Amino acid sequence: MFDAPTPGDTMVQTDTKISARNVQVYYGDTHAIKDVNVDIEAKSVTAFIGPSGCGKSTFLRCINRMNDTIDVCRVEGDILLDGEDIYDKKVDPVQLRAKVGMVFQKPNPFPKSIYDNVAYGPRIHGLAKSKADLDEIVEKSLRRGAIWDEVKDRLQAPGTGLSGGQQQRLCIARAVATEPEVLLMDEPCSALDPIATAQVEELIDELRNQYSVVIVTHSMQQAARVSQKTAFFHLGNLVEYGDTSQIFTNPKDERTESYITGRIG
Repeated sequence: MFDAPTPGDTMVQTDTKISARNVQVYYGDTHAIKDVNVDIEAKSVTAFIGPSGCGKSTFLRCINRMNDTIDVCRVEGDILLDGEDIYDKKVDPVQLRAKVGMVFQKPNPFPKSIYDNVAYGPRIHGLAKSKADLDEIVEKSLRRGAIWDEVKDRLQAPGTGLSGGQQQRLCIARAVATEPEVLLMDEPCSALDPIATAQVEELIDELRNQYSVVIVTHSMQQAARVSQKTAFFHLGNLVEYGDTSQIFTNPKDERTESYITGRIG
């Protein structure tokens, strides 16, 4: 699906996984995202923070073309994954979403068994040649989702019967089962209690060894705990982007400082 860049192509620096240039998003006549330029690093956690309605989730959904499902939504500009334009007509959005997994705000397991929740993606993408292959993928994914030990004896039980925190870790296992390279998380802990939140944050820290993780969070404390890079959005603009420690201790833009200190939001 994604061809290797040919000599003479614009090469993206090797540690950049996703590169966005002049991205605009419109909902009908509403200009929701304005001139976003950002490079997201490979195998790291990048947090998007900002007030409600600032565009952080809208931009996140550009990265796996989820906005394609909204009739009135129009995306302009360039978003490159490994140097390839994900909005090129040759790119199949279904295949793209296998490469760019997504975990949503509210845990949303399918009304199927725990096993079938995880097996669903590998089945439709033809990643398993046999039942043994599928069993191996399911176990590996549940281990990556840090939930294998809790569910290994009840794989045929419904995923909807798990606790909220377990359901979210099941959804993370389901997202990694198609061997994605990027994992998008849209406020993955906002529906969870503090203990489940701590478990998911610990898992996010482990997942960055294998994936590029991009997380939208309304919690600045969470962004500070789990991310290496932070982007601050305000009124559809990407105001500031840099190392998380710098954004939180020495922001360059006064709007960032106002948000972090609680004066806007």
